[in-house]
Amino acid sequence: MADRQEYERVAQEALPMLYRLAMGILRCDADARDAVQQALLKGWEKKENARPGKFRWYLTRIVINEARNIQRYRMRVFPTELPPAVVQMSPDYRELYDAIFALSEDLRLPLLLKYMQDLSEKEAAQALGIPVTTFKNRLHRARKALRKTLDREVTFE
Repeated sequence: MADRQEYERVAQEALPMLYRLAMGILRCDADARDAVQQALLKGWEKKENARPGKFRWYLTRIVINEARNIQRYRMRVFPTELPPAVVQMSPDYRELYDAIFALSEDLRLPLLLKYMQDLSEKEAAQALGIPVTTFKNRLHRARKALRKTLDREVTFE
């Protein structure tokens, strides 16, 4: 990452994707915004660590880490389960989103990274810190769980 203008351009393009990812993990608007803000700040501070052309992936990894940090903090402060945030979405997709958010995090994150964030399997596996074969296995299990939950065939492209 060469300069501030380039960083701002890449960060601005990635912002909606990073927010959706954080919401998928945290299910709370305020926490998701905090995770993205912290990720953007850390991304700027450590921009030299990102490989050329891979800064979007680098920010994705930071958002995942920040969201998990917020979850750990939440568990220390709030020992009970927090109610999920209401996400504004089309009523046509409400059932699908509810099914996705009902999945455990290890199944939900591969779906979010692959289909909502449009990362390749290799990039998504790297973002999660797991081998590509493990990522593919979790993605398959997540799709299978969604089909069972929705009681009909779900088509993924």
